Amino acid sequence: MTDFTDDAGIAGLTDHYFRRTKDVIGRFGDMTVTYALFMRRPVIFTPRLMVEFLEAVARERDFELKIDLCFKEGDWVGAGEPLVYLTGPFYHLVDLETLYLQKLGAACVAAYNAFGMCCDLPSAKFLAMDARHCTGPEMMILMAYAASVGSAAAKKEVNAIGFIGNATDMTAHYFGNQGGMGTMPHALAGYAGSTLRAAEMLEETFPGEAITVLVDYYGLEMTDALAVCRRFPELAQAGKLSFRLDTHGGRFVEGLDPATSYAVLERHVPEGVRRYRSEIELRWLVGTGVSAAAIFLLRESLNNAGFDNAGIVVSSGFGPAKCKVMASVNAPIDLVGTGSYLPENWHETFATADIVEYGGRASVKVGREFLLKRRSENGSAG
Repeated sequence: MTDFTDDAGIAGLTDHYFRRTKDVIGRFGDMTVTYALFMRRPVIFTPRLMVEFLEAVARERDFELKIDLCFKEGDWVGAGEPLVYLTGPFYHLVDLETLYLQKLGAACVAAYNAFGMCCDLPSAKFLAMDARHCTGPEMMILMAYAASVGSAAAKKEVNAIGFIGNATDMTAHYFGNQGGMGTMPHALAGYAGSTLRAAEMLEETFPGEAITVLVDYYGLEMTDALAVCRRFPELAQAGKLSFRLDTHGGRFVEGLDPATSYAVLERHVPEGVRRYRSEIELRWLVGTGVSAAAIFLLRESLNNAGFDNAGIVVSSGFGPAKCKVMASVNAPIDLVGTGSYLPENWHETFATADIVEYGGRASVKVGREFLLKRRSENGSAG
């Protein structure tokens, strides 16, 4: 994958007005400038990929660059607080803004989302399954890195288990793994002709390995989970057999309807639906798809049949808000497969860079004076 650190690559991707400004500087003379980078919402500081890019360009162009990080990687940062100060020759920095901001903003917001989800469900494992929702390899790298930073921050904050891996080999190293991780796709269940046969095919192909079986393809989540457990009782007893609920929002899982969903929650968390809830939150508790009631029912079905060690994996829309609702009723989740930590409101990911110093002279556009205050208070931003 091309990293576009050469002049031609940068010129083809940067905003045109930055290129024109570079031509002006080349004609009228260079000077040392300092940029302040910030975001308009709270984030988890996730700067490493941006820093690596800037350092690579500085080596390529052979200029001196000073990067002052205002926070440590994984720190929580408030809206509007300066994140980074970049100091170097205006001529070499002016055409980099487009590219380095792309590597900062979205990663910081994704890390913030991952952090919140892991904090809300500290006892659950998380698997990053965002690759299919990314626009290409560069976004996949940004998002995997972000999930790893948010996860590490949650481990530090609340001793969460956090993200144990992701779906692709290319970015597995961010989670300390040699390769990607996963369950089974719906296509394998369709190919096999039954959920049980799909599980058998997996076990025959990867004997002795832990397997996670998708159980919603045929609409028989409880029946098929129990059939697989009975076929592989040793795996279930050893905790090497898990079941993934990915039921879409167009139907209830097997055995549930509105009335029985309420009844399941009443058995396990009677106060769960007695608090005020929004319509979306109520659906996540007792509605169609992968609801809290569905998760409790699967756990109940497995336990009643003696398969207490079989795990439950959930997916389908598990972002920060849904994780918070599941945490509120202590839903029995062992692992969350998520791509929904990706930023939902993309405009919130826009990072901003403003020059705050020209040739040693402090100056910033009106309304952004707050970017100067941190430097004057701290002396430097290191």
